Amino acid sequence: MKILYAIQGTGNGHLSRAMDVAPALEKHGQVDYMVSGAQADLALPFEVKYKSPGLSFYFGQKGGIDISKTFNNNSSKRVLKEIKDLPVEDYDLIINDFEPISAWAARAKGKRVVALSHQSALLSSKCPKPKSADLIGKSILKNYAPASVHYGFHFDAFDKNIFTPIVRRSIREKANLDYGHYAVYLPAYSDAKIIKTLSKIKGVDWHVFSKHTKSSYWQDNVRIEKINNDKFIHAMTSAKGILCGAGFETPSEAIFLGKKLMVIPMKGQYEQQCNAAALQKMGVPVMKKLGSKRIPKIQDWVDGNQRLSIDYKDETQGIIDKIIEFESKQA
Repeated sequence: MKILYAIQGTGNGHLSRAMDVAPALEKHGQVDYMVSGAQADLALPFEVKYKSPGLSFYFGQKGGIDISKTFNNNSSKRVLKEIKDLPVEDYDLIINDFEPISAWAARAKGKRVVALSHQSALLSSKCPKPKSADLIGKSILKNYAPASVHYGFHFDAFDKNIFTPIVRRSIREKANLDYGHYAVYLPAYSDAKIIKTLSKIKGVDWHVFSKHTKSSYWQDNVRIEKINNDKFIHAMTSAKGILCGAGFETPSEAIFLGKKLMVIPMKGQYEQQCNAAALQKMGVPVMKKLGSKRIPKIQDWVDGNQRLSIDYKDETQGIIDKIIEFESKQA
């Protein structure tokens, strides 16, 4: 079987999951990889055959997406050409993790696409949603990377074809310690904003991993560190708590590790608003934004010991086997 595995490359979560999905897929045939998007910081352990800027969202520094940069760096002419040129017809199976070029190329050429992503789970009416409606956000989730069938990952198996998170082996195999510090990943905020807020929480070392710095340094009790996967894994697995955006992979790993967790969903990002709604329902504290007015809430979180711990089982190979078996019958 010849398989195309297409992965969204904006941010690190999709690529982190791909590191575990890839070897499970390779047991079923020849796998070619496609990555589109920008602002990922992970080096992949496999060769990427197709690379594309894709349709990328760019992080700002005020808690949300940089709309201007996102608009200016996405060319519709380029995207249409890439969709036309991608040889999806050469593959027996297309697995898609929220990657738009391959999804639209397959739709244009009448090829079946299997979506395997966190975003697929959010399409289910049984998954928690934010109180305020976001018709644009819902439309993006549905149409950004269209698929023939959806398999999703979420913090809980809220519906059929929704699985609990894939926790990467590098987290599973690492010793789970508590050195007393707090690991922070808030890529949509500037270093200055993070330092100004977190430095007010005394008696705590904050290890902040930043997309906005070219060098590592301390300011007061806040350590600003360049993005480095190995260092981030070490900081997470040895932390007392984790403060991060309401993405999917980092909160999932924090829950698996049983770390104290607090999340801040990105402004205008429907996926993160959905994640925050689910996490809040599960007992995880959620803040609307980072700022001086939230210092008492952060202080209460630091002083307390509220934590959620779920031993997410390693079911990656079984999930892939199930999908392959079903898709083989569709041919």
